[in-house]
Amino acid sequence: MNIYVGNLSYSVTSDDLRKAFEQFGEVSSANVVTDKFTGQSKGFGFVEMPNKSNGEAAIKALDGTDLKGRNVRVNEARPRTEGGGGPGAGGPRRSGGPGGGGRGRF
Repeated sequence: MNIYVGNLSYSVTSDDLRKAFEQFGEVSSANVVTDKFTGQSKGFGFVEMPNKSNGEAAIKALDGTDLKGRNVRVNEARPRTEGGGGPGAGGPRRSGGPGGGGRGRF
């Protein structure tokens, strides 16, 4: 079971996450998401637990609890959507063509 953990203090490490969840059962992985350039935590992470019932117990017990000074949000992670959008996903087109919203042609 993949579990999302949000509203993390920037001082929480992946090891801290692992320790918090291990009291409910085996943890396959625990990762705090960090900025790839600065290494700074983005304030959320993911925990993978192989046993679904242990994962559900951890979610119920840990959601809203204090972890290093912040009340964390814990819930089942939603699957990522593929791609991120298709045609028209970025707002209005900026070309000078029909329906474009550009400056036109002279």
